[in-house]
Amino acid sequence: MSLPHAILTALLEKPSSGLELTRRFDKSIGYFWSATHQQIYRELGKLETEGFIRTLPSEQPARGQKKSYEVLPAGRAELARWTAASQDPRPHRDTLLLRMRAAAVVGTEGIEADLRRHLDLHRRQLAEYEEIQKRDFPPGRDSSQDRLRHLVLRAGIDLETFWTQWLTRALEEFAELPGHEGA
Repeated sequence: MSLPHAILTALLEKPSSGLELTRRFDKSIGYFWSATHQQIYRELGKLETEGFIRTLPSEQPARGQKKSYEVLPAGRAELARWTAASQDPRPHRDTLLLRMRAAAVVGTEGIEADLRRHLDLHRRQLAEYEEIQKRDFPPGRDSSQDRLRHLVLRAGIDLETFWTQWLTRALEEFAELPGHEGA
């Protein structure tokens, strides 16, 4: 049920057309809650049917024009209800960790190269997050909204830092395995 709430959040930040929303989503919320453009458009229709959002009036005929949406009071109330509700953490599911466990049973062929690939991807993502932090959160930008948004970004930075450290350690372990070329 989180995608509708992600969309409500984005629309409260700035009323948008579906296309603008999907573009903004890809550059912000999409870093930690992904959705396809089709899913977003489908949810926009549902949110409008439920009375949480409405299409903004257009000065031109609607046929062929992009629709812009805004959140209605019922949508804001739903988002506030959802935000305040208690939720338990979800168990972490990661295929790479499962593949590592399987490698202990069937052998490590191919997995070391994929660990290196993952390390490169996480390093790039970490660099991107750090660039966003530098650009969007300079010293002195400390409104409540900025501080909360920065906390979300810091979670991404901390997670990418964890993965780069863990993958580095995993590759060091691989180098010490009996029969490994570097051992």
